[in-house]
Amino acid sequence: MLKIAFDPIYAHPLPEGHRFPMLKYELIPAQLLHEGLITTDNLFSPQPLDEQTILWTHDESYWHQLRDLTLPAKEQRRIGFPLNAQLVEREIRIAKGTIDGCHFAMENGVAFNVAGGTHHAGTNWGEGFCMLNDQAIAANYLLHNNLAHSILIIDLDVHQGNGTAQIFENESRVFTFSMHGANNFPARKERSDLDIPLPDGVTDDEFLSIVKQQVPRLIAQQKPDFIFYLAGVDVLESDKLGKLALSKEACKERDRLVLEQCKQAGVPVQVSMGGGYSPQIKDIVDAHCNTYRMALDLYF
Repeated sequence: MLKIAFDPIYAHPLPEGHRFPMLKYELIPAQLLHEGLITTDNLFSPQPLDEQTILWTHDESYWHQLRDLTLPAKEQRRIGFPLNAQLVEREIRIAKGTIDGCHFAMENGVAFNVAGGTHHAGTNWGEGFCMLNDQAIAANYLLHNNLAHSILIIDLDVHQGNGTAQIFENESRVFTFSMHGANNFPARKERSDLDIPLPDGVTDDEFLSIVKQQVPRLIAQQKPDFIFYLAGVDVLESDKLGKLALSKEACKERDRLVLEQCKQAGVPVQVSMGGGYSPQIKDIVDAHCNTYRMALDLYF
């Protein structure tokens, strides 16, 4: 059974002005339920994550400032919204959902987090609406519990996974791959194990040819026993922040290429959804739902 981390708190505690793109966290499972692709049995609500697991990834002083709501105003501005207790709880539930998803992926091949993809959070900073890095936390959880020994992170969001790159810059057991817009946020990039920066306006064929070349090569080269996939849909031509020019069909084909390679290699994969900022919420939701539809077709 495909298991999907979902909690209503994912969408609700955000300040006014940030709620539109976050509506997708409620609308994605609602659409999948409406289509009859899943039932409520597919959905699970994660509990808050324990502090020790957070501290395997994030500095203690940074975490305590988040937990105690004492993060300096300048650092809150870097994140993009003022701190509150519900936002912190949202982040720790998202991270726990990604960890839980790892266990479900080991059982079923693939698992999802409706939220997640908070790849701009580094060891001691938050940025770009990200406070805790869910996939980095989950990767360190797997390593610390000897559940994985070689991990591949495939980040195909339009923005570089700068926080993820920084967290694992000295960790040989985690290979970070980010393909992203060269001229997009963040202005200061970190160094992933493999970065492929794309010029503005990249279209379907060029994007897909790179995915088709790199993903099988990296799986063969790294021989991971676990894969994280960040499936942002801000690569769409309709995205107001993305600067790339992919069609919805190409975004779906991207997901097929990644998930099919994971399945063929027999490597479990946890998927977090990442960004999506098209003006029409239906375009965001449909593109994200395509990732679930593809997983259901391939695995179940």
